[in-house]
Amino acid sequence: MTSKNTIRTILLVSSLLAASLIYGDAARTPTLEVIGNEVQCTCGCNAPLNGCPHIDCAEKAQMQALIKKEIADGKDETTILQDLSLKYGLQVLSTPPAHGFNLSIWILPGVGLLLGLGFVVVIARRWKQKPALVPASSAASLDPKVLNALEEEMKSTGMK
Repeated sequence: MTSKNTIRTILLVSSLLAASLIYGDAARTPTLEVIGNEVQCTCGCNAPLNGCPHIDCAEKAQMQALIKKEIADGKDETTILQDLSLKYGLQVLSTPPAHGFNLSIWILPGVGLLLGLGFVVVIARRWKQKPALVPASSAASLDPKVLNALEEEMKSTGMK
């Protein structure tokens, strides 16, 4: 009876943890710091907005002002990211959305890892196998003329 209660408790805790992970992002209020790490600066530095190395970057200031305005309007993080991607294009997002062709960016590393692992397993099994023994050919399968010539050679050299 105790094992059933333990299993139920573990399932309950894990489902609550999963729910908090899934819905936890939607409940948090967006901040300039969080959103600034999820988008790239459009000045061409290929850095997150918060990490733009340019001191007086006009694009950075413009994007930060837009993000602050949308936070003040009460928009959630997803809506703000959608607005930024509509205004600046999908390349502004640090991580591409997981749909359409961009889904391959999320899937291909795992597929490559599995294929590489499969290749290593196949090679390791081949190395582990013992080499096939080649059966020694019997005297009956040799040409009689060759056998006679060999015997005569051995007699003449005194090997027999």
